[in-house]
Amino acid sequence: MDDDPSVLKSLSRTLRVHAFRTKAYGSAHEFLAALAEGTPACLIVDVQMPGMTGLELIHHLTIVGIRIPTIVITAHSDVRLRDRPEAASVIALLSKPLQNATLFTAIDAAIGTERSVDRDLS
Repeated sequence: MDDDPSVLKSLSRTLRVHAFRTKAYGSAHEFLAALAEGTPACLIVDVQMPGMTGLELIHHLTIVGIRIPTIVITAHSDVRLRDRPEAASVIALLSKPLQNATLFTAIDAAIGTERSVDRDLS
């Protein structure tokens, strides 16, 4: 999930090329509406999002009892997650620009596999 359409498209394409099934959302509200269709194995979310930030989304999911292994991406190096209660679901905090190898390692840690095919991500 990213508020920048070009980043969202690029990230989705990169993941699909590497055998990840993805669904892309431009906002936290779009993602929350789609949860009725099922919970993804992993969530990749940008800190800066319109309306509800990525951190607010993670907090909301925690409050309602939905735990999704989450990778947080940010262009800001000062993001602090360690002391937040919802940090338990955060597998990795990655800085933009993303390095594919680092992202894939974080995804594998989030879904508990090592490069298996056809993993479902949002």
